Amino acid sequence: MKETPMPRVLLLGLILFAAPWVPSADGAETVRPNILWLSTEDISPHLGCYGVEQAHTPTLDRLAADGIRYTRAFTVAGVCAPNRTGIILGMYPTSVGGHHMRCSATLPEHIRCFPAYLREAGYYCTNNSKTDYNFTSYKGTWDVSGGKAHWKNRPDGEPFFAVFNYTNTHEGSIRATGDSYASKTARLTEDQRQDAGALELPPYYPDTPVVRNDWKKYFELITGLDYWVADHLKALEEAGLADDTIVFFWSDHGVGLPRAKRWVYDSGTRIPLIVRIPEKFRAAGQGSPGTICGDLVSSIDLGPTVLNLAGLPIPGNMQGRPFLGPNLAAPRQYVYGVRDRMDERYDCLRSVRDKRFRYIRNYESFKPYCQYMNTPEGGPTMMELRRLQASGQLPVAARMFMADSKPVEEFYDLENDPHEIHNLAADPKWQNEMDRFRKAHLAWMEETRDLGLIPERELTAGTDKLGSTWAILDRPDAVQIIARLRRLVEAGERGEQGMDTLVGALSAELPAERYWAATGLGNLGKKAAGSAGTLKEMLEDESPVVQIAAARALCLMDQESAALNTLVKQLASDRPWVRLHAAIVLDTIGEKARPAIPALRKALDDKGNKYVVRVANHALNVLEGTSNKVP
Repeated sequence: MKETPMPRVLLLGLILFAAPWVPSADGAETVRPNILWLSTEDISPHLGCYGVEQAHTPTLDRLAADGIRYTRAFTVAGVCAPNRTGIILGMYPTSVGGHHMRCSATLPEHIRCFPAYLREAGYYCTNNSKTDYNFTSYKGTWDVSGGKAHWKNRPDGEPFFAVFNYTNTHEGSIRATGDSYASKTARLTEDQRQDAGALELPPYYPDTPVVRNDWKKYFELITGLDYWVADHLKALEEAGLADDTIVFFWSDHGVGLPRAKRWVYDSGTRIPLIVRIPEKFRAAGQGSPGTICGDLVSSIDLGPTVLNLAGLPIPGNMQGRPFLGPNLAAPRQYVYGVRDRMDERYDCLRSVRDKRFRYIRNYESFKPYCQYMNTPEGGPTMMELRRLQASGQLPVAARMFMADSKPVEEFYDLENDPHEIHNLAADPKWQNEMDRFRKAHLAWMEETRDLGLIPERELTAGTDKLGSTWAILDRPDAVQIIARLRRLVEAGERGEQGMDTLVGALSAELPAERYWAATGLGNLGKKAAGSAGTLKEMLEDESPVVQIAAARALCLMDQESAALNTLVKQLASDRPWVRLHAAIVLDTIGEKARPAIPALRKALDDKGNKYVVRVANHALNVLEGTSNKVP
């Protein structure tokens, strides 16, 4: 996609950008670096240079030997699109409304993608070719974005920032078979093929041939990636640009298998990050060949780091911080992780990690870890987990992940439990340590104006009213709003002790408050039947998602006759996220949804939201005993 050219900002006069250099403080010419990003999809640090003996990654191992290898680099989310929101903006996706998978936030004018600043400074910026940014417009970000975008096409004298994205390590490639898989691994030699029986599996996977085969393919796809990296490094060498180009290699999140991708555990968010800096561009004490850095790095730090290396200021709205170049702040004490809507299922949780511990706050603990999602359910490892769950043969380490609900909090000691198997949240020994993480988590939510507790439909309504999703919590009482929503979640978790708080909030001003109040009462079922009268009145609430939450609550109180009409009506709404909310409730109330079968069948024709189709299909399969598949 060729973008409309944008005027270069004449920061220091036209002559400044006639060649890839800038004057230093003493007036001498300073060459500006080219910057190359080689990004891949869906891999954890399973590379030889990270000590993984079975990995065949000679090129990446050499790159690490020539540069810096980061051992504690993390993405914000365990899935691509929210991460790409954060990376391109240098901000948490939860601050701008880009936290749901494949959503469409609207940005205010002052929040821009970081390559726009490089372009204004004279850089030729290309992206080949994935965007997936979760917002509606990124005009002015790239000189060229698409399959033909390349630094080779830059005007004479311009430094470049070029991004190349490798897709053959994506989770879909693990399940590829036949010619499709063969083409993705065609360059591997025979001795680079993996012995499935010799691989070490994480303890939360069953040790079966099916799972081992997935793991085998995952490692072979990484070797295919290594060849691709070699091609790009060779192109730099042949162009005589290796000594003029800073090279970054990173993954957009962890391995594309269950309990990793889409999750905030290390398996889903810890990534390989390697940076090679030619000597002339190294700040004092940085970039020596073979450096191993254990500082915490977040994926939202990548963009600010590029700006810093290019000698540009970091915009004040950016929440990421540079980890290379001059004038660095102290390293991070924590990195933060989020999980929100993943494809067709909502699940709000937040994570805080330091160098040793991880804390997770499950805001929807009443939901299972493994809600049915079309894409992961089609993978062999997920099908194997379901098979063994049905037969009662799950390995012990997998049982929590396959449970019907989640603990409110999780706490792991990564130093002694690297796979995050043993939840220490209930252990009195760790309460003081956990309290430190709780405080960090709550402060982060407030400081970053976390939009996660506001239902998605209310985000779109607020965006329509205010002009941007960011603006919804860009208000003086944002901290109080977040605190009130959080208190309602907590009231729902206290059971009957929180009932009065929930009932009182049914008449709150903000739809999000009424939504969480109705949700909490629904989770109490018949114990909260005294609120049914008010909930029935809320079936006419001005907010459709509040109507749906009230209808769900009534169904869970065995008063579905008063609620099904509302769910069926909203399943046909002209708002896609309203339809999804309604479909999810119908899918989760089981037999009570049987009268809605005609409406669910009609929803299979939903042209505007494939996620509605997926949920409706699952509901029908359960109700009718079928096994129909949809895209």
